[in-house]
Amino acid sequence: MRSSVRIICALIFGILFATGAGAQQLRIGYVDMKQVLDNAPQVVAGRAKLDKEFRARNDAIEIDEFRVGALEARLLQADLSPDNKIALERELRELHRNISRRKEDLRDELSFRRTEEVQRLEEEINVAVQEIAVRNGFDLIISSPVVYANPDLNITDLILEQLEVEFAADQLELATP
Repeated sequence: MRSSVRIICALIFGILFATGAGAQQLRIGYVDMKQVLDNAPQVVAGRAKLDKEFRARNDAIEIDEFRVGALEARLLQADLSPDNKIALERELRELHRNISRRKEDLRDELSFRRTEEVQRLEEEINVAVQEIAVRNGFDLIISSPVVYANPDLNITDLILEQLEVEFAADQLELATP
């Protein structure tokens, strides 16, 4: 891993040296991808879409968890016959297993869908970065994670503004019949 970092640093310094020799200023920008993926309107809309898609299943699990609480409270009461107590304990075990299985399935499917949404947006984010780079005369754009980037190189806000413009245009296009 260290050797790959050294190679990258050597390449960057080589580019800087080569462009410095040609009396041309290299313009570098940095994009904090975590900030983009947390705040881009496309990502926020995707999260809302996923929340809507998975809300019913999550609510059903929460209802069953409430039911578990009620059954456990009933089990603590001393007025149950031994047969009823055994049946209630069996029902609780089955309900716990069912909830655990459904939670795991929901978590797996939600994780898969989130990854799918991010992959779908990667191209759009890359296009926005390229447009900003060309429009503002950048020679190199580096995205996170990096060991260090001077805050003056951070163009994340420009990228987010571009994504907001594109999102608004997309929404207008969808609203127009």
